[in-house]
Amino acid sequence: MTSDTGATVETVRGLIYGPSGKQLDLYRPEGAARPAPAVLLWHGIGPDERDVLEPLARTAAARGLLVLVPDWRSDATDGGRAQLLESLAFARREAGGLGGDGESFVLAGWSAGAGAALGVAQRPEVAEEWRPRAVVGVAGRYDVPARTTGAAPLADLAAGRDPVVPVHLVHGSRDPIVAPRYSRDLADALRAAGRPVTLQEPDTDHAGVIMTAYDPTTDRCVPTSDGAAVAAGRLVAGVLAAAGGATGAAHS
Repeated sequence: MTSDTGATVETVRGLIYGPSGKQLDLYRPEGAARPAPAVLLWHGIGPDERDVLEPLARTAAARGLLVLVPDWRSDATDGGRAQLLESLAFARREAGGLGGDGESFVLAGWSAGAGAALGVAQRPEVAEEWRPRAVVGVAGRYDVPARTTGAAPLADLAAGRDPVVPVHLVHGSRDPIVAPRYSRDLADALRAAGRPVTLQEPDTDHAGVIMTAYDPTTDRCVPTSDGAAVAAGRLVAGVLAAAGGATGAAHS
């Protein structure tokens, strides 16, 4: 399928990633040099909503990335921890065979997925001492327990748990669900600790920052052609590409 940039993106749907039987979708640019820089991208608190991230994932793949988007369930008894970590283990184990870099890849998330991603960088023991190349947090909160670790990233940072890797934050300036101040607070704390961090606040809301709009009839975020949302999603895709070192990073 051709993306809005003109690049052709190949999609593989429904790969089972672990013992839970949960599935993920893969997006990769056709004809790109391999291994492509890879991104594992976690959705938010809505259970099994990998489809919500398709517009963003497809746009990021068009910039030269292999993007893996798994389902996970926030309503699981452990809050989704096992499924999130299963998907991470799958990415480390299988991304190389799927055309990407299986060891040095970006860990990213939207909403509840953002804190989950940062938590892994701060507590690498949950992933066999592995850390991502970078973390990209989109519209997240960091003062509440991360779904991967059970600890709040801001509290961990105050306790000296350094994420070590660069952290890139994007948050819609008109987000009524998760206020932009949560990303600002994290950015300030990381800067105070001398850690590399970027923060961008496009003119959109919680759904728009991933190229979607909230549909109250289905209680889901759905793709949108709204100009502000499209611009915000392209910005996020550019951040993902730059964080991963993709050659298409400039096309935001």
